[in-house]
Amino acid sequence: MNIQNKLRIALPSKGRLRTDMESLFEEKKIIFSNIENDREYIAAIEGLDNAIVYFLSAKEITNRLDEGSIHVGLTGDDLVQEKISNYNQKVSKKLKLNFGKANLVVAIPEIWIDVMTMADLEEICHLHRTKFSKRLRVATKYKNLTNEYFSNCGVVDYRTVESDGSTESAPFNGFAEIITDITSSGETLSANNLRVLDDGLILESSANIFTSNVAEWNTNLENTLNSFIDRIS
Repeated sequence: MNIQNKLRIALPSKGRLRTDMESLFEEKKIIFSNIENDREYIAAIEGLDNAIVYFLSAKEITNRLDEGSIHVGLTGDDLVQEKISNYNQKVSKKLKLNFGKANLVVAIPEIWIDVMTMADLEEICHLHRTKFSKRLRVATKYKNLTNEYFSNCGVVDYRTVESDGSTESAPFNGFAEIITDITSSGETLSANNLRVLDDGLILESSANIFTSNVAEWNTNLENTLNSFIDRIS
């Protein structure tokens, strides 16, 4: 069958998501075929003849869902909501998975003992701008989600600083005053003398099976999708 007529499934190629996915697939007896080593980036799934699997980074999976070049992708809520504008219209969540769980949070220095809430943070932002004639800096990899949450909380006197490395070290290194970042246990934040605001939860994220609403679908592809979801769930 022509590759264009197959259900195009994108799965994580590396990292914790790949490890957890492999554990799930092993439990569900989902076996990849036509794959010889970890460096292979295309495979098939035994018993799912009308499908082709691509192994991509979680970020690239999100991008491919956005443009509709894949039908199905395993990635996280955080990336989908950050990277895809109007994500509710472009993708659908078909299955929430029991891994990849983490929270996107607002974290501030431990020494800011009087700052407990986003309302307190707005006061600090205003004082900072008045005193230094500069906006308070927020280091983040999640600019869109951060701006939306801060706006909803009435926090305006700040600016985001894009982080490409270890965001949690930005305040210590003097690159920003506070951060928004993904955390699972909170240990890394604590190790960097940061704490989460009482109402600083921006998003509870997990790994999910998403489908692209902008990809081209037909009855055969939808039937293959249902078979795939049935085998995982």
